[in-house]
Amino acid sequence: MANADPSQKVDYVFKVVLIGDSGVGKSQILARFARNDFSLDSKSTIGVEFQTRTLLIEHKSVKAQIWDTAGQERYRAVTSAYYRGAAGAMLVYDVTKRQTFNHIARWLEELRGHADKNIVIMLVGNKSDLEKQREVSTEDATEFAQKEGLFFLETSALAAKNVETAFLTVLTEIFNIVNKKNLVAGENQGNGNSNPTSLAGKKIIIPGPAQEIPAKSNMCCRS
Repeated sequence: MANADPSQKVDYVFKVVLIGDSGVGKSQILARFARNDFSLDSKSTIGVEFQTRTLLIEHKSVKAQIWDTAGQERYRAVTSAYYRGAAGAMLVYDVTKRQTFNHIARWLEELRGHADKNIVIMLVGNKSDLEKQREVSTEDATEFAQKEGLFFLETSALAAKNVETAFLTVLTEIFNIVNKKNLVAGENQGNGNSNPTSLAGKKIIIPGPAQEIPAKSNMCCRS
């Protein structure tokens, strides 16, 4: 996926949030996607930070605004503002720590309690390079993702495996939802109906119809 020309006008801004327990690699996933960087001695994130990367999706310039917050309980105070306006979410666990996967249901409940109900969600099993230390099977995660209607991929921020694919899957899904919504809004206006929810000309995007479980089975597999 090509990065957009910095001089090109930004057509869309999509906010995507990273959530999950502390230590699962959220900051490393963000660094890998935003800067193609990885640091083994990454410190626990304090508070909230976000980074951006601008991509071309179907000839449109899309700025991804990726938000990262520490998963520790004491930072829960940031959540309502953190989730506000998010069009996508990465729900991250560590494949070598079963407890981080067990907490995913609680994170998902919190996400759905604070975010737009139609947010595009990707379940991410990080640290897939540590196969010998694995405590969470791909099958368990696949089953959970299918039950909850989530996209799913296993990633390795260290090996730069599937990080790009995970983000691009979420961003492309948001892009398609928004374009579909714009198309419907345009048709309504063409019929003489005013539609106050038309997104034309707006850069901050609110997600549209709920995503479906992806038909492509490769979303639920390690490649």
